[in-house]
Amino acid sequence: MDELRIANWQRANEGVKPSKQSKPPNPMARPGQGRGRDKNSPERIAKRKAALSRAAERRRALARGEIT
Repeated sequence: MDELRIANWQRANEGVKPSKQSKPPNPMARPGQGRGRDKNSPERIAKRKAALSRAAERRRALARGEIT
């Protein structure tokens, strides 16, 4: 369906200078896809926090000379 909408938009704007063209159609919503994952969900926050603490611990170990 999106391909048909894009093709119709292209035909309608054929030969029209860019400043006078209509906006391209927005993608259609896909059924069952939802809005995507929440970037600030508790699980993701916990993973980011754990990764930051691992990196900090590694930097401290490098500074102490335990890791080369």
